Amino acid sequence: MEVRPIGSQGLAAGAVGFGAMGLTGVYGTAGSDDPAVLINQALDLGVSLIDTAESYGGGENERLVGRAIAGRRDEVVLATKFGLTFRNGVAAADGSPENATRAIDGSLARLDTDHIDLWYLHRVDPDIAIEETVGAMAELVTAGTVRHLGLSEVAPDTLRRAAAVHPIAAVQSEYSLFCREPEIGLSRALDETGASLVAYSPLGRGWLGGNLTRPDDLAEDDFRRFIPQFQGENFGQNAALARRVGEIAEHAGFHPAQMALAWLLGRQPAVTPIPGTTKLRNLAVNVAAAELSLPADIHAALEEAADGVAGERYPSTFMNQLEG
Repeated sequence: MEVRPIGSQGLAAGAVGFGAMGLTGVYGTAGSDDPAVLINQALDLGVSLIDTAESYGGGENERLVGRAIAGRRDEVVLATKFGLTFRNGVAAADGSPENATRAIDGSLARLDTDHIDLWYLHRVDPDIAIEETVGAMAELVTAGTVRHLGLSEVAPDTLRRAAAVHPIAAVQSEYSLFCREPEIGLSRALDETGASLVAYSPLGRGWLGGNLTRPDDLAEDDFRRFIPQFQGENFGQNAALARRVGEIAEHAGFHPAQMALAWLLGRQPAVTPIPGTTKLRNLAVNVAAAELSLPADIHAALEEAADGVAGERYPSTFMNQLEG
C-alpha cells in the first residue's frame, strides 16, 4: 500500500487506515467478525494507522486494540484521543493539563504500550485556551510517551494557535462525499501549519457503503438512529443520494465504498481516510480503494450525485462540541 506522510515531522502511514470506534458496538454488534481478527487482517493488507480513543466504549476499545496488536506493535502507527467524556448522554470536553496527564497514563495501560504515535485532543475545551492544552500535550512528547500531536474537529484559527505552541501532525475531521465541511476553511490552515487531514467516517457513516435503504436496516442499538441524517424525511433524501452514488459505481464496475474512498484519496492536499468496519468482507473492499485512481469526470459525477445531504451529522448535544 502507498505510504503517505502525516504532518511534516516524519510520521507516515498507509494511505488507508482503520478506525476502531465501531468495534465496541456504537453501530450495533449484529453480524460482527472477531475484532482481533479484523485488526490483524488489516495489518496483513498493508494498513498501519489504527485509530481509537479513551472515550470509545469507556476504555474497552483501547483494551481491544491493545490486545489485537500484541506482538505486532512495530507495524502499527497507533493513534488515540483524550479530552471527551460522556455524562448522562451529554458530551463534555476536558482539555485541562491535569486531564492530559491522567489520560495518557490510562491509554498507555489499556493499549499495553510505552508510547502513542499520534495523540489527539478529541474535542476543544471552550474553557481552556488551546495553547494551555497543547502545551501540556507537548510536555508528554518531551517525556517520550507521545511521538506526535493531533487535534480533532477544530476551527482553522484554533489549529494555527495550537501549531504556534508545538507542531501538529494531523487534524481529524469528518470528511466524505456526504460531509465536505473541511474544504471550507480548514484546508488553508492545514497547508500553513504542515498538518495532514485524517478523515473519519469517510463512508458517510455507512451511507456510501451501499447497504442502507430503509431505517430498519439500522440495529436497535445503532447510534445512527439518534443522528438527524438518519431520521424521518432526511433518511429518504439521503438514501436517494446514496443510490445515485451507487449507480455511478455500478456503471464503472466498482463497489460504491471503493469509489467513495478513492474520491477522498484523490483530494489535494493528501487525505488519509480511516474507514471502520466490523466485517472482514468490508475491510477487503475498503483497503482495495488504495489501488483505485478515479478520472476527473468520475470525481465530478460523484460530487454532483452526493450534493444536497439532509440533516445534521450529529445530535444537537454533540454538534455543540464541534468547532468550525
